[in-house]
Amino acid sequence: MTFLIAAVVLVGVLCVFDLLLTFAVLRRLREHTAELALLAGQSRFAPYNPGVLVGRTLPQTDTDGVDRPQLVAFFDVNCDACHEHAPQFAVAARTYAAMAVVSGGGPRADDLLEAVGGVASVITAERADSLVKAVGIEAFPTFLRVGPDGTIVEAQTELSALAEMAPAR
Repeated sequence: MTFLIAAVVLVGVLCVFDLLLTFAVLRRLREHTAELALLAGQSRFAPYNPGVLVGRTLPQTDTDGVDRPQLVAFFDVNCDACHEHAPQFAVAARTYAAMAVVSGGGPRADDLLEAVGGVASVITAERADSLVKAVGIEAFPTFLRVGPDGTIVEAQTELSALAEMAPAR
């Protein structure tokens, strides 16, 4: 009889432990459901505001023929949007003193260089990467309108969003 009472008490304790464990799991699931509801509808990436670059100074460059470009584009070879915007930038570069900074290498870099190289000064390779870091570029493509003193006046991720500039002399 003692053995039977001990077995019933043991089963009872195990049932209470299981019940407490089940309540803890349910509570945790409710917390996760609430967190998922908060995340619903949010984009995976935080939006990038290139306007944070305004007021910074573009480092002095010594590219061919352009000491202080009015229009600067930052491209990355792995960025499909960069390849789409490069011809539009090339058209604008015929009017303004322009510089393109192409980050990355390989055959896709050759495509970007071909698109913009004839009409804009181009910075590539390690110099491009150091300029990207120095300016604080976080998204590609990024287009900058630069004042005569090298201060970034406007920054956009769409070239068409830049305000009209005075043509180069």
